[in-house]
Amino acid sequence: MEKNMVKEFIEIFGGEGEIVEFFAPGRVNLIGEHIDYSGGFVFPCALDFGTYAAVRAREDSQVNFVTLNYDKRVSIDLSDVVYREWDNWTNYPKGVIKEFQNKGYEIKGFDVVYYGNIPNGSGLSSSASLEVLTAVFLNELFDCKIDMVDLVKMSQSAENNFVGVNCGIMDQFAVAMGKKDNAILLDCNTLDYTYVPLVLEGVKIVIGNTKKRRGLADSKYNERREECEGALADLQTKLDISNLCEMDGPTFESHRHLIVKKIARDRVEHAVFENVRTKNAKAALEAGDIEVFGALMNQSHDSLKNLYGVTGVELDTMVEEARKIKGTIGARMTGAGFGGCIVALVKEEAVDKFIEEVGKNYQSKTGLKPEFYVANVGQGAGRIQ
Repeated sequence: MEKNMVKEFIEIFGGEGEIVEFFAPGRVNLIGEHIDYSGGFVFPCALDFGTYAAVRAREDSQVNFVTLNYDKRVSIDLSDVVYREWDNWTNYPKGVIKEFQNKGYEIKGFDVVYYGNIPNGSGLSSSASLEVLTAVFLNELFDCKIDMVDLVKMSQSAENNFVGVNCGIMDQFAVAMGKKDNAILLDCNTLDYTYVPLVLEGVKIVIGNTKKRRGLADSKYNERREECEGALADLQTKLDISNLCEMDGPTFESHRHLIVKKIARDRVEHAVFENVRTKNAKAALEAGDIEVFGALMNQSHDSLKNLYGVTGVELDTMVEEARKIKGTIGARMTGAGFGGCIVALVKEEAVDKFIEEVGKNYQSKTGLKPEFYVANVGQGAGRIQ
């Protein structure tokens, strides 16, 4: 479909004027989960599938949105960019338009056709992909000259303030700043980042979608944040720290008694050691040691299960089945938890067996039919030349 975007555009809107194509990927976080809000590092990479757009500027103030994924078209005027539930998916690009307007950039109307091949509800950031894609083409179409990191911030703000989802910045950052054959070690506090080569010779990234809807994720996310904030306040009675991940392992062990609630101690233990694991994962990749990287992924999942309590039966079952396959280097949940996806590194020759065996055993244990996606590390958002 992505190869025929211009053809589809012309059939819908006609062929006069320059039609430009853009792409923004999905993303997966390889390690560093549930620590972005505790001052930790995340370690995502862009994927080689995502969202495409064919777009053409207009001379008036009308915007016409079409997607090839659904039979729903929405038209708005730039004088009336407001959130409407009925407008469904177009609220994400509308939020980005509003950001441009709020910052005083002069944009005109446009016609756009979108197409995405990120599986719905998979937790691979289809919303961030759509937002960043829109920001990138608006920036170029109307010559706004905005730096890519600022486009990232505007895309996050659109989701926070227009759509009303309190997401962190990792998704938009990985989508915009992804680099082929590299992961990104990102400090979510400062936005300092380092590209780390992720050259997977003979190894594939396999993403397993549990097909379990993540109904608990939002409420438990808020609960975990509160537990971490309470523990931080306890620790600050003796430690001069502004977030949990400023502590290394020994500092945590010698001060854990300050944390009043036992459950909060577990949450902090996960945060501190997950941050250590994420730094160690970078070192493992730089040393070309994919086996160590896989072992760190396994430890990450076990910590998210036993200390942070955000996995659930479906994720645990899929990870358990994944680890039984000879050729699985590492497997863990990725994203908010309570459903969504696992990410596994699997030797190429074992991928077919992995998908067949894990799929069959997972379905027989949970009653849910999973989906699997074999992904490569892709490039960040930009114009398709």
